[in-house]
Amino acid sequence: MGVNLGDIIPKKEIELVGLSGKKIAIDAYNNLYQYITIIRDRMTGEPLKDHAGRITSHLSGLFYRTSNLIEFGIKPIFVFDGEPPEFKKKTIEAREIAKKEARVKWREALKKGEEAITYAQATTVLTDEMVEDSKKLLDAMGIPYLVAKSEGEAQCAFMCSQKKVDFSASQDFDSLLFGSPYLVRNLSITGKRKLPKKELYIEIKPEIIELQQVISTLGITREQLVIIGLLVGTDYNEGIEKVGPKTALKLVKKHKTFKKILANVEWKDETSPEDIYKFFLKPPVIKKYKIEFKEPNGDEIINFMVKEHNFSQERVEKVIEKLQASKGKQASLKGWFRS
Repeated sequence: MGVNLGDIIPKKEIELVGLSGKKIAIDAYNNLYQYITIIRDRMTGEPLKDHAGRITSHLSGLFYRTSNLIEFGIKPIFVFDGEPPEFKKKTIEAREIAKKEARVKWREALKKGEEAITYAQATTVLTDEMVEDSKKLLDAMGIPYLVAKSEGEAQCAFMCSQKKVDFSASQDFDSLLFGSPYLVRNLSITGKRKLPKKELYIEIKPEIIELQQVISTLGITREQLVIIGLLVGTDYNEGIEKVGPKTALKLVKKHKTFKKILANVEWKDETSPEDIYKFFLKPPVIKKYKIEFKEPNGDEIINFMVKEHNFSQERVEKVIEKLQASKGKQASLKGWFRS
């Protein structure tokens, strides 16, 4: 879910074409969760499935929307989560309980014939099998990925800070707390989206956020931005009761240091705030890695997407043609298959 800092973070909307030629490290888990959540039947909330009853919403999103990025000349690198920090396990357990409750409400809504997608989306689970299938598809598409030492967002932020990529990509603002100089949101969900329970559509565009602009505009340091995150709540703590982003910013500006701020709030989480603070500032990351773009393998894509998971062969073949054509599409793609 990440930290909710949207109310105080300056951001700039751009067109997708504005990212042409850029290498972007994508938080894979965050990306796949989006697909499983969004790509569902609007009424029943059921995700896409193949003949064996296996969920394929994530594969649909990964294949079609990533190919769209490539058509725009974007070079995606997916980063999967590694071992989560010990203090995240409580959050994971709490999420599982919430998902079980949502499943009950989903079944009840279906029995009553009510629109059930909101409850269905709250049940979203990303299994190990889904993750491995996603990696197989990326391999077939020739798109590089790596598995982080710990959190995928932290690895993306490190890669961006080392200028190995131009942007981190995630819906969460945690990337900023991890120190990513540049963050792009809405990368894979651009276009028209229906508002929940309303017959109203909005246009979603990519948003660019620069860390230096954030801390300059807010008049704080990156360390203080991390403190604001802890006060609001992160994946590792619930936050301080009745403290939102604006109140947290006021507290940081008033008390300045982490020690003084903690002395003026009631920290209820079992996890030490110092441990979480240190984790954001110095997370475990892989410092040596290789990024290699390869040519897409049409036969492997057909076998995996069509024969194994029942996707339309005609649609898949069209995407393969676009993928194969993209390497020579424009000058900005010269060297596409080199890191």
